[in-house]
Amino acid sequence: QVQLVESGGGMVQAGGSLRLSCAASGYTLSNYAMGWFRQAPGKERGGVAAIDADGHTSYADSVKGRFTISRDNAKNILYLQMNSLTPEDTGMYYCAADLAIGMTAEQALGADHYGMDYWGKGTLVFISS
Repeated sequence: QVQLVESGGGMVQAGGSLRLSCAASGYTLSNYAMGWFRQAPGKERGGVAAIDADGHTSYADSVKGRFTISRDNAKNILYLQMNSLTPEDTGMYYCAADLAIGMTAEQALGADHYGMDYWGKGTLVFISS
């Protein structure tokens, strides 16, 4: 059974950093595309960063140069390093996985809820000004 469990959220001041983790079980995350998605208050959930089986990454324009997605294949964990945080980065962050062969990072980044097979329950990030 596939499970995704996020952690690492919290409250930091603007300009600070956080690292989110997503522990995957029930499958080998390095074989498939995964992504981080964010839902800000009053807004729809959207892709923030994604990585595919080949290690290619894709980012939303709003986080390019500040966020880095990576994975530890040995630990089966997906990470999101977030630097230079702003209040606009506040929201619930979810990791998601799709077990379709060949999904690209760009496709994962643009996926909606039904475009990814599995979702975690999320971790809350709050950035104070």
